[in-house]
Amino acid sequence: MNPAYATADHVFTVPLDHRVPDGPTLRVFAREVADPARAGEELPWLLYLQGGPGGKSPRPGTGSPGWLPHALKTHRVLLLDQRGTGRSSPITARSAARFASPQRLADHLAHFRADAIVADAECIRRALCGDAPWETLGQSYGGFLTLTYLSQAPAGLRACYVTGGLPGLTATADDVYARTYPRVRDRVLDFYARYPEDAHRLREITDLLTAEEVRLPNGDLLTPRRLRTLGLLLGMGDGFERLHWLLDESVDASGRARGELTETFLHQVMFLTGFTDNPLFAVMQESLYGQGDGPTAWAADRALAGLPEFAEGADPLLLTGEMMYPWMFHEISGLRPFAEAADLLAARTDWPPLYDRRRLAANEVPLAAVVYHDDMYVDAGLSLRTAREVGAARVWVTNEWEHDGLSASGGRVLARLGEMASGRA
Repeated sequence: MNPAYATADHVFTVPLDHRVPDGPTLRVFAREVADPARAGEELPWLLYLQGGPGGKSPRPGTGSPGWLPHALKTHRVLLLDQRGTGRSSPITARSAARFASPQRLADHLAHFRADAIVADAECIRRALCGDAPWETLGQSYGGFLTLTYLSQAPAGLRACYVTGGLPGLTATADDVYARTYPRVRDRVLDFYARYPEDAHRLREITDLLTAEEVRLPNGDLLTPRRLRTLGLLLGMGDGFERLHWLLDESVDASGRARGELTETFLHQVMFLTGFTDNPLFAVMQESLYGQGDGPTAWAADRALAGLPEFAEGADPLLLTGEMMYPWMFHEISGLRPFAEAADLLAARTDWPPLYDRRRLAANEVPLAAVVYHDDMYVDAGLSLRTAREVGAARVWVTNEWEHDGLSASGGRVLARLGEMASGRA
């Protein structure tokens, strides 16, 4: 146990499908964290809803999030590994390969969306709190979960905090990517303005990958389109520097990419683009927006086809962001077992609704949210539209931080949200 924290591990058994309580079950893990000086007190619970999808909760003491010490001043925090992540019946390439057919895998994965995660949270709340409501902190996708929670089980909530994650309540995947690509373009151009030499280096590396076969350490072919997915880094506060220093070590001392790419660079690219630890991030990315009878149908890929400025031969070379494409499930080894199931999910037309707009309009649970003005991942316009449709919502718009402001601010963002929810700000 880290001396800075008092922790306790909890494991819960929940139905795979909450509509069939006597059917197959899943194991869901959560870690309770408290200030050691207050561990014996009856503190209010704060459930942390991790971003993603497919991300496990942070582990205390190993790069602990900057907001945690502030939260522990007043709360007992529950770090939930959402179903399919971390220690909660994890979905991996190995486990996916065990399914008898792609259809069975797709049917299984359909139970890993926000509605099921919220139902899990309610089972856990009742086990830990009885009838008492708790508070939630939703980062990014965790904000999507929060709006589903307020739609499905508002009686379980005392207050909600959302950071960079108010979803468009009726936005389709097509709506989302129509707004996302221009933001990614602008972010890449800002990156090139800060580091002009990196535009040239990325073009040199792309030309090398086009002319020669370059393999990553796990045997995957490094293609120009896989290289371009490194643009996902650019939405975080330190993203420009992370990408810059990665490229700085990509080639030998001559500064040219015409020789071999360095082992350091190839290992890091394999890790950053491999989805080994979080395949659900890729598999479920567009399913987040599935509601009603319209298929998502690989919306990001279809949108890309109509954007010549994003062509591989365009100048400047534009990177891509939080978009998933069909080719990834064939070229990335950690995603190959999901390929046919991902196609089936993209074609699915019977997604249940995730948000109850009537209930949200009548909401009385205090909801405090920060919207990052320049957020590359979550559209500020859609977030503000949602805020106007939800009762008891208070919103703070800022350009002081990027998408990771919750952690990067060292607790200041969470502190202000707490003041907003209580009416002090």
